[in-house]
Amino acid sequence: MEYLKEGDAAPEFTATDQNGDKVSHTDFQGKKTILYFYPKDNTPGCTKEACDFRDNYESLAKQGFQVIGVSADTEKSHRNFIDKYKLPFSLISDPEKGMIDKYHAWGPKKFMGKEYNGIHRITYVIDEEGKIEKTIAKVKTKEASKQVLEALA
Repeated sequence: MEYLKEGDAAPEFTATDQNGDKVSHTDFQGKKTILYFYPKDNTPGCTKEACDFRDNYESLAKQGFQVIGVSADTEKSHRNFIDKYKLPFSLISDPEKGMIDKYHAWGPKKFMGKEYNGIHRITYVIDEEGKIEKTIAKVKTKEASKQVLEALA
């Protein structure tokens, strides 16, 4: 699978967050953004990844980062996920997979010998000018925030 590369412009999008509020690529301009794509709310790996970002959120925010998660789950599912794990950041709902596709996070996967299309776990760090600064394709769910900082070091 070919992901967005460092230096690429972050694709334009408009989607909704867990509250049904519209979110657009223009909301990120002038901010450093950790945009992470994950398969499904409340699954073991996705929960570990979200909680890692939660546990390190203050430190990331002090360094000027905002954190945004994206999956195909519904707004209601995202609200429940945020409430259950006390996540301090927004989750974008993309059931039509338009944004997921633009960020090359949708494609063929293999699990237990079966091939299917699904959401790839991938993290993009987007700079203040809207360019991809780092692409992390082999995300370690328990160390997602550490991977971001190490990639930028």
